[in-house]
Amino acid sequence: MNSRLLLVEGLPCSGKSTTSAWIASLLSSENNVCFVDEGSGNHPADYEFHALAPAGLLSKESQIVSLSQFSGAMFEKLLPYKIYDGLDWETERPLMLEKWQEFVASAQKEKDTVYVFNCVLLQNPMCETMMRFGFSQEESRAYIERIVKIVRPLDPIVIYLKNDDIANSIQQTSQSRPGWLESVINYHICGQYGKSIHAKGLNGFLDCLKERQKRELEILSQLPVKKLVVDNPQRNWPTALEAIKKYLQST
Repeated sequence: MNSRLLLVEGLPCSGKSTTSAWIASLLSSENNVCFVDEGSGNHPADYEFHALAPAGLLSKESQIVSLSQFSGAMFEKLLPYKIYDGLDWETERPLMLEKWQEFVASAQKEKDTVYVFNCVLLQNPMCETMMRFGFSQEESRAYIERIVKIVRPLDPIVIYLKNDDIANSIQQTSQSRPGWLESVINYHICGQYGKSIHAKGLNGFLDCLKERQKRELEILSQLPVKKLVVDNPQRNWPTALEAIKKYLQST
């Protein structure tokens, strides 16, 4: 396998974390692997829980800081400047692209390392461009294409877990994550896309996810990257993982 960057994508509860960890384990027998899951903290290519502190709040100049370093009153002061969820798109976009550029520059120095990332190429950009800001599919695609252009030196591979059992997967996952379902429902129905389709409650949330998956698959089909779409892996995980293994061995 020549790729040095593998990206696992799909809807929430599609098995991305499990699959990306499995891929990292699979590759580790022959490679130095850096596996970064969703919500892991300081992601080398993403700002998961960071804020752009304005000049005068922490120092004379604006600076990017991890919100995990703060609590109490200062945390509350920084929260409106959270890069995801807080900043306007014109401010957020160049910060995110610069982060990707920094990652690739660093990765090119670590020539023996293979990176396995969960959800940063499609899910996170789509949550911002589509769900939060209500941008069109073409606007989302243009932004994702910019990321792909940046990471092209790493010969990326995208593994997409397509899920036609979205409602069932969400229901099963919510049973083990108290409070999670209410949080994600509110995020989706209160964003610009959710408002545009008058999304309400669980059904509105599911409608948002169905459309997001449709757009992601269409965007992915147009991206100049190696890709494998795995249909409904949750119905037969051993078969799905074997298909992924064979694909990676053939690239």
